[in-house]
Amino acid sequence: MLVVESHPLLASALARLLEDQQELALCGVARTGAEAVAQALRFRAEVIVMSFELPDMSGPAAAGLIRDQLPGAAIVFHGAEESEAALFDAIDAGAIAFLTKSATADQFLEAIKRASLGEVLIPVALFARALARQRTARADEEERTRRAVIFTTRELEVLTLLGEGLDTIAMSQRLGISAHTVEWHVRHVIEKLEVHSKLQAVIAGARLGLIEIEKP
Repeated sequence: MLVVESHPLLASALARLLEDQQELALCGVARTGAEAVAQALRFRAEVIVMSFELPDMSGPAAAGLIRDQLPGAAIVFHGAEESEAALFDAIDAGAIAFLTKSATADQFLEAIKRASLGEVLIPVALFARALARQRTARADEEERTRRAVIFTTRELEVLTLLGEGLDTIAMSQRLGISAHTVEWHVRHVIEKLEVHSKLQAVIAGARLGLIEIEKP
């Protein structure tokens, strides 16, 4: 079993808690994501108690790197915020248990012991929702890729300038082309995004990741 925790006092407390359990064998304590990956691979850790936040990367990122090499490793996240997004990030990283900051020592030990036996402590319904989110994300990425391919470099430049709020004249001056040519590109952008106005084009372009809109 490997403990991954950047806070020295908490790392020591977790280590002592686990060392007092005869049925649990602690192989090490890591303070960073990089250390976690190295120690997990070195000791072939079967259960990893992972902090959600680490100095060099997120807990889910470190867990993903570990599970790439040790797909059977059981990941128990702790200290995570109580949000749906955090829970889904943990599930995406292969977590089988998710302990928030409010978990007691007894709850902590129970989760780890059950994880060491191969039990999954996250409800199936939440796994299903996480899977649906992954599928939606993949579909969105495929759509962004498909849309990006059909745009010319100039059309993407025009869409970006639309996102900056420039009018036709300002865009023609920025790009060094005529206002008529700018409008021609704008029409093509609107048609390819399957929308009906410049504003809708900007919204669609941002949603698809074709452009970024700076917050005021």
